[in-house]
Amino acid sequence: MLTNLSDLDLRLIRVFLAVVDAGGLSLAQAMLNVNQSTISTQLSTLEARLGFRLCDRGRSGFRLTPKGERFAQAARRMLDVVNDFCEEARNIEKKLSGSLRIGLIGHTDPVQNAKLGLAIATFRKRDEAVRFHIFNRSPNEIEEQMLAGELDLGIGYFWHQLPELEYVPLYVETQIAYCGRGHSLFGTADRIGTVDVGNYEWIGRSYPVPEFESQFGQQNYGARADNMEAVAVLIMSGRYCGFLPAHFAKPYVKLGLLQPLNTDELAYRVTIHTCVRKASRRSDVIEAFMSDLRAAIELL
Repeated sequence: MLTNLSDLDLRLIRVFLAVVDAGGLSLAQAMLNVNQSTISTQLSTLEARLGFRLCDRGRSGFRLTPKGERFAQAARRMLDVVNDFCEEARNIEKKLSGSLRIGLIGHTDPVQNAKLGLAIATFRKRDEAVRFHIFNRSPNEIEEQMLAGELDLGIGYFWHQLPELEYVPLYVETQIAYCGRGHSLFGTADRIGTVDVGNYEWIGRSYPVPEFESQFGQQNYGARADNMEAVAVLIMSGRYCGFLPAHFAKPYVKLGLLQPLNTDELAYRVTIHTCVRKASRRSDVIEAFMSDLRAAIELL
């Protein structure tokens, strides 16, 4: 049973993760630059240290055991911590060091992404040695990973706003209703009003949108989707109407695939927020980056 970690253990764990990433021993040979029998021996040594089997390997192929799957997840988290420690130790003289893990929702406005890029550029001018990690996540995943300590900052649309986190308004996004080519409204779309929406099938979201519901109420939902790309595909089928961010729909409209439905009446606005832990739990790195992000928003 593993009660402490040695350099050998770390090396064996890295071998195991390399095999997992490659999808098997034979495919991992080139990556590790050792033969298959050596890799098998190293895995057996690690399993003996742990006291349980990590994977099935043989003629039937490579497959992680349930314990192996859990161990792989734990091992990746452990190595991330080790790598962060080594990075921080190498840059201990820097005022700011460590890592900054940011979670973003997908399909955001390019103008707003430029502000994030400017904030990163400004931050890099500080006396720092910080590694950026940026992940594409759903709003739910961002909040869950914030609470678990797996993300340091999130940017997205958060409809319920957890009391354990702090939310700061970042910008407002306009959502407009569209129909697709082939829909009965295409070509006369701008004539539809709020009183007519119940006559057509709509695409609902798999998460609450209070801004929409307060303005339009419950509609005739014929489909549901959890991301903008899926909504666009359903609208382009010509069978549904749906709401999309104006910046996201623009290229589809230009190609003649989508048409807005009365932008004066069938539109609503949502606020995109940054999401961070409460001030008492924020590091100097997060505080500094938040300051640079606020400055970038005001500048552009």
